[in-house]
Amino acid sequence: MATVQMQRVAVSPEEQANIDAAKKNRIQVSNTKKPLFFYVNLAKRYIEQHNEVELSALGMAITTVVTIAEILKNNGLAIEKKVSTSTVGMKDENKGRLVQKAKIEIVLGKSEKFDAIMKMNAAILAPEAVAEAKK
Repeated sequence: MATVQMQRVAVSPEEQANIDAAKKNRIQVSNTKKPLFFYVNLAKRYIEQHNEVELSALGMAITTVVTIAEILKNNGLAIEKKVSTSTVGMKDENKGRLVQKAKIEIVLGKSEKFDAIMKMNAAILAPEAVAEAKK
């Protein structure tokens, strides 16, 4: 029987900070758990906090991720930095066999107009929020 040894790799503090930041601004999208605009608003918040967001999805949720990215780009809030696709081996829940699933990762960065657009949206929504609170 073969034994496998794992070796710990030293990582500089800067590299560790980049790894930690990548985890903090990643959204794994499901097309069954939350509504589309939950993810759109979450992505806006992540862009505001981290200047970029990584959206990822498997299988049928890929169309949802693409839609989220297009909404943010078309509204002038984000710019596309990177798109990568791959396949991931996963166990089938029913049959227990290994199946390949498509995966997409889209990295969006903060657009130059992001802050101005968010301020404008907040100003437009503010009177509506006050009127709603009075009801």
